[in-house]
Formats: sequence, structure tokens, C-alpha cells
Amino acid sequence: MNRTTVTVLAGLACAMLTSSTLPVTVTAAAADRPRLGDVQKSLTELANSSKVVGAIGAVYVDGKRADKGTAGSRLLNDGGGRIPADARFRVGSQTKAMTQVVIMKLVTEGKLALDDKLSDVLPVVAEKDLVERADEITVEQLIHHTSGIPNWYTPELVDFFDFTTYFSPMELVKKSRTVPRTQEPGEKFSYSNTNYMLLGLIIEKLTKKTVAAEFERRIFDPLHMDDTYLPVAFPGGVKGPHGHGYFPDKNGKLRDVDRLNMSYGYAAGGVISTTDDLSAFHRAFARDLLTKQEKDALNAGRPDAEPRPSGSADGKPADPSVCGGQGEAGQGQYGTVKGSASGFNAATYGSRDGRVQFVVSATLAVHNNDPALDSLLKKAAEAVLCPKG
Repeated sequence: MNRTTVTVLAGLACAMLTSSTLPVTVTAAAADRPRLGDVQKSLTELANSSKVVGAIGAVYVDGKRADKGTAGSRLLNDGGGRIPADARFRVGSQTKAMTQVVIMKLVTEGKLALDDKLSDVLPVVAEKDLVERADEITVEQLIHHTSGIPNWYTPELVDFFDFTTYFSPMELVKKSRTVPRTQEPGEKFSYSNTNYMLLGLIIEKLTKKTVAAEFERRIFDPLHMDDTYLPVAFPGGVKGPHGHGYFPDKNGKLRDVDRLNMSYGYAAGGVISTTDDLSAFHRAFARDLLTKQEKDALNAGRPDAEPRPSGSADGKPADPSVCGGQGEAGQGQYGTVKGSASGFNAATYGSRDGRVQFVVSATLAVHNNDPALDSLLKKAAEAVLCPKG
């Protein structure tokens, strides 16, 4: 679950229309509809890269799918046929936005405060010395990756090819304790999946329910995300026909990593979804899933120098948006939310007002931190969202 920073997109208020004004409104909406490129053509070009095994994607306008496509193959070397366009896929660190929603709802309900200290809301990490300086780190710092807690998701601490060993979230937090801190709490942005393992544990302590159950109750059920889930039973793979991703071992040989260890996901990056469902989530996240007060509180602690979304585990900055300048129908630039781990990159490009989303999942034949992948995905997105000519 590699680095992604979720940008909260402000929603727009919707006005109630009378029947007498409806025809005019429909006409205006049609005239305001953004011009889009061909999704299939965009994905075909993406999958033509030797770095990509297969790709699926779809573009949405005002909550309705406008176009979709699939390219490449389910398995390496053109095996397994095409990935079904409606197949499930791992969303990676896009899960973190869902964790943020639950945390902010707990804040609204008075069960938590953003300035609460980690040692107070999760005493065990201080009692067992699992997190250094837990009495100084706040919930807000966990959310914005300014806690300074080291990242456990590195090849030095976990085996990316271990598909059979279950690690509890607390065991992974403990692994991070073996890495020296490099900054003061709140000093600067430093991406770490450990932050979101801790947020997941906080959710479970306060609600007495699993993170998966809270996702279902607060997000998936209300938004009718019926094909989306956070696995709770090991090994927790992707249900139904889907694309397989590959990752190079120490000798450079590509190995199938479809059985990605479920332990490494959880509240940091474990959700499995579809383009339809993920579009519904990001549309709601930009508009009304959080109240204005919740959005303002969430964003208040975001560091000015926070790097923008990327699929990189090492904190490499990436271009935060596509379609520079003022896009179609005054949309402006499209923000980017990405998730990545061994074998896949998944990205959602969304307009600031929540009207338009392009959701794409790419299974890989290269290290998921390959620097060329950001450019390939961005090119595909711009071909759909801001076509030339």
C-alpha cells in the first residue's frame, strides 16, 4: 500500500428544481457536459506498454458511467483473455480516504478528537513501547503522515512474496518500532502505512467493531457499493475473474503476486472494489460524504508542503493533477488519488466538484514503483478527460 495522499474535494450544494424548470435544466446540463475521449483507445495504449499486463477503466459524469473499456490480458504473456471491465481490483491506499471518513464521523460523534494523543486513545502502544513518543503524537498527525512513525511496509521488514503468514495490525506496528525515527512529531510529512494501521486499531477500539464492519455501515451500504469489501478472513483474495499482477523477485524474475498478503492491507490499503463503486465513493467524498465542518477540520492540519498523490512507497512526489488550466466546462484540473502495491497501480482522477471521475486499474509486469508508471497512467487519464483536437 504505497504512498497516496487523499485530497478532500469540496462539494457543491444542489438546488431543488420544480417541474416547470426541468426541461431548461436538462438542456443546460447537456450543454455543460465535458467532452471526453475514448476509454477503450486510452486503455489499449496503456496496455501496449511492456510494463502493463492488463487494464480496466471507466469514466463517469454526474454519477453515471459514460464509457468503459478493458485492454491487455488477465495473465502474463496474453494469457487468460481480457479482464472483465466490471471486475474487482485492489484499490490500495485509496482505502485511506475511507478510513478518514470513519475517523471524522467518530470525531463528530464525540468519541474522538483530532488532538487526542495516541497514548490516550490506544494505550497499549505506549504500555508495550510499540510506538516511540506515543504520548506526543496526535490523531491528526496520524491522518496527515506527520507523526514521524516509520513505515513497516518495506522489503527490509516484510516479505512481499510471503502469501501465507498472517500478521495482525499490531504485529506490523511493532515491526516499525525497529526503525529509528527521523523527525519530531508534527515536524513534516513522512509517508507511513503504520499511521493507518493505528487509525484502524483506534476505530476498532472505539466502536467495538471491525474496520470492515464500519466501512460497510458508514460507506459501502449507504453508497450502494455492493461489490466492494475489506477482506476479514485470511487469505482474503479478489473475488471473481480479475487481472493478475506480477512483481520481480531478487533475481529479476516476474512472479505472480495475485495472492498478495491480506495482512498488509487493512485500514491502510486493503479494500477491493470496482470502477462503479470506487467512482461512487469519490463522488460522495468530494460532495457530501463528509459535512463542511468535517472537511474543514480534516484539512486544517494538512501540512502546506505535503507531497501530492503517488504510487511510490518511498515518498517520491508525483504530479497531483491532470488536464492543466481550466478544463472542459470550467472543471479546472482533475485531482489524483492513487493506490499501489506489488503487482498493481489503481488511480482515480476526479474533478474538484465531484461531477467527473475516471477510474483505472492496471496490473503490472514491473516493480510497482517504476517511475514510468505515473506518466503512463496520467497519459491515459488525459486522453479521456481532456482529449486533444
